[in-house]
Amino acid sequence: MNDMHQTIVPKSDQLNADDLIGREMTITITGVDIKGGQEQPVSIHFEGDNGKPYKACKSMCRVMVSAWGPDSKKYVGRSMTIYRDPKVKWGGMEVGGIRISHMSDIADDMTMALTVTRANKRPFTVRPIQAAAGGPSPKAATAPPPAEPSGLPPDSAGAVAATEFISDEQAQAIRIACESSGVRIERVLLAAKIKTLESMPAANFQRAMSYIEKAAK
Repeated sequence: MNDMHQTIVPKSDQLNADDLIGREMTITITGVDIKGGQEQPVSIHFEGDNGKPYKACKSMCRVMVSAWGPDSKKYVGRSMTIYRDPKVKWGGMEVGGIRISHMSDIADDMTMALTVTRANKRPFTVRPIQAAAGGPSPKAATAPPPAEPSGLPPDSAGAVAATEFISDEQAQAIRIACESSGVRIERVLLAAKIKTLESMPAANFQRAMSYIEKAAK
């Protein structure tokens, strides 16, 4: 027996963030139980859960509804990659929590604004599950490390096609990130060498988010 994970597994009737210390998990859903009136009303059962379902928090439930819709019956057979985010707070203290980095049955990256505190929202991104194989670590889903935004990358004709621009949701995520971090939107536009967010190439979205994070420090 060489796996230290077996020595640190907490005794519990559910999957805990500490179960994911030093690793990630890609799970395939076998069923979803919803019981109203409880602090953790959603239990997500998955293959090999050993009776310890993933009880998703409200923020991750919002991610699933945004990606897969509200009908939990359709979740069965779908997959997601989950990991431990040590920055998740409870009672003002960083205790760690479970977050979703990749999901099946989505075509592209999805970015949405999730509540951090009552007065603060931050953008959160999940990627298609196919990107998990040989791709970035799950933690990169919310804080990718690319360089600062550069000029608009031209296509073969010397112009950027409209279909390559960021979506309305991504533009809103950038605005929310600027507002919550205190970084002026004009700085982002200047760094990206564009006049409006709507003219930002989709390929520059993650670099813009990384720029905002670095500029806020």
